[in-house]
Amino acid sequence: MEKNQEFTVVIEDMNEDGAGVGRLDGYIWFIKDTVIGDVVRAKAMKMKKTYGFARLMEVLEPSKSRTIPRCPVARQCGGCQLQAMSYEEQLSFKERKIKNNLMRIGGFSQEELPMLPIMGMEEPWRYRNKAQFPFGMDKDGRIITGFYAGRTHSIIENEDCLLGVEENREILGIIKNYMKEFQIRPYDEASHKGLVRHALIRKGFRTGELMVCLVINGNQLPHSQELVERLRQITGMASISCSINQERTNVILGNEIINLWGPGFITDYIGDVKYQISPLSFYQVNPVQTEKLYSTALEFAGLTGNETVWDLYCGIGTISLALAQTTGQVIGAEIVPQAIEDARQNARINGIENAEFFVGKAEEVLPSQYEQNHIKADVIVVDPPRKGCALPCLDTILKIAPSRVVYVSCDSATLARDLRYLADGGYQVEKVRGCDMFPGTTHCECVVKLMYCGDKRK
Repeated sequence: MEKNQEFTVVIEDMNEDGAGVGRLDGYIWFIKDTVIGDVVRAKAMKMKKTYGFARLMEVLEPSKSRTIPRCPVARQCGGCQLQAMSYEEQLSFKERKIKNNLMRIGGFSQEELPMLPIMGMEEPWRYRNKAQFPFGMDKDGRIITGFYAGRTHSIIENEDCLLGVEENREILGIIKNYMKEFQIRPYDEASHKGLVRHALIRKGFRTGELMVCLVINGNQLPHSQELVERLRQITGMASISCSINQERTNVILGNEIINLWGPGFITDYIGDVKYQISPLSFYQVNPVQTEKLYSTALEFAGLTGNETVWDLYCGIGTISLALAQTTGQVIGAEIVPQAIEDARQNARINGIENAEFFVGKAEEVLPSQYEQNHIKADVIVVDPPRKGCALPCLDTILKIAPSRVVYVSCDSATLARDLRYLADGGYQVEKVRGCDMFPGTTHCECVVKLMYCGDKRK
């Protein structure tokens, strides 16, 4: 086989990134935009010794699980790797992904993994309460916005992503017309010139409140009041601001926020808990599934009303405040100071007095409070970033040995690694449940209940 040569292959499996896997004469091919069961014509693009990457040219015989993507730019955009797959098969794929990672990376047997059915969505569209749209120019000099194509910073024009809220299109249209009228240029990465870099849009699903934050490569937004007046006409608009980012960076938001109109935040609910959400706040993007995920975490915690619970990597306190309603004391730890300020404010507006929050690394705050202030931990909840828990954090958990650990994960590979470490230190996996927070994509959340059975290393 040579580069650019075409061939026919049956898709037998899928990798973790959602690419189809086919085998031809013992050689493995990875082909994006294919589905298990497809018979496809593909073109060889990049070849290694035992495997290669190919481009889908034609689906000769579609799989029973193949569907027509609803988004017209799904393939070019690359954000929805699984949109050509039926939703039922997407859920099966994600369950297999979690299970395979726990077995392959974590070394668990099938019998050691009591997996509950994955939590899917009744309507897997329009679920995102947050979107970040980059702005640029096309080759004809038109202002465009949309999303970056996979592994590039080339903008695929799309003002109405079907995962986002319907208001996005109207908001982006107003911003584009404002830019044209006042001759405000979008940002160009190559020259580091131009003003408007991104538009951050957020919506409170329960409250209907909308936020717009323009990220700019400058100190101020010209004719900002004209833009404000136009955006205010949209039903639900509650907060309009600018984020100053003049750095050559892939980080979208800058640290300085200039409030143009409104209180500087919107509000929303998870369960009965009200949250204030600012442009810099971390807040789960799928509120429908977040309630399912957090209620499962609460169920796994098994609280009776008197426990001291630690919530590590607590963010703005979304899990902490849910836990606080059913236990004696909750202590949250998070390295981002702004997030802790948000958590404390969210506790205040809900009248929650049994939650305390510390700024710092989880692996530092937990041992210091345990050893110096003798604060116990009956239950520990962790919700780390994609890279998983820091090793000192896991060591401290093993040292304290709470009766239950609830691990909320957005990456089943690092979850598997950490569960193995905790299992070797005396914990048993009691329950595992996936939660599909991101339909159409390969990403999936997972929540695990662990029970302490005694340190096997002693």
